[in-house]
Amino acid sequence: MPHPHAVVLRLSRRVVCHQALHDPAVEPRNRLRWLPELRRWQAERLQRSFARFLGDPRRRAAAEFFLTDVYGDRDFARRDADIVRVIPMMQKLLPTRLLATIASAIELGALSHALDLRMAEALQRLAPRRRRLDQDLYAQAYRTVGLPRLRAHQIGLIGEVGGGFGRALKTRGVAALLAFSRGPARLAGLGELQGFLERGYVAFERLGDVAGFVAEIGDDEREAMRRLFEGHPEPFAAD
Repeated sequence: MPHPHAVVLRLSRRVVCHQALHDPAVEPRNRLRWLPELRRWQAERLQRSFARFLGDPRRRAAAEFFLTDVYGDRDFARRDADIVRVIPMMQKLLPTRLLATIASAIELGALSHALDLRMAEALQRLAPRRRRLDQDLYAQAYRTVGLPRLRAHQIGLIGEVGGGFGRALKTRGVAALLAFSRGPARLAGLGELQGFLERGYVAFERLGDVAGFVAEIGDDEREAMRRLFEGHPEPFAAD
């Protein structure tokens, strides 16, 4: 298990990176007109890819957590601001494993957005006059951006987040701690962070086979990545 101070340092750095990547003053590519369309298209694609998880009562909550709180097209500024405010307190109260999971979730969000910025830039070059994205244009932009090692790391972080919440379930006192902190967190204006932790904990508590769920997502996404880079006509088709 990593040292708590190392985990807190990693968490702090990931939050700063996440905030900078989403700030148009720091990263002007956030203003690219292709970015909202790209994120809309990817959200719909993930909904289709996660259909079998969403249709399974035991796995639905975990799938929804990934779609809304990890991959989701939502503003994480409040959550990140909450984390910055209470990092010293988190180090004292939360288990190191859970802190590492939060860091991995934020890193996954930051890396996903960084890749989206590159994709939006590529789409602007490839199709400056088009307004809507389709699978063929997405695949073309994907290959133009490249970066297979970063794509593979992105998929690996999915396993770290899922596995981290699964391990947190086995840490004594986590459920009681989250329940106890609910009221104080809201009074202190930390509702976004509290909600993120509670949704993740509840989602994976219902899941049961965490390792199997995470492995299945990873296998699917690695296969889609392979097909996209090889120019397969149906990169997201289920076998």
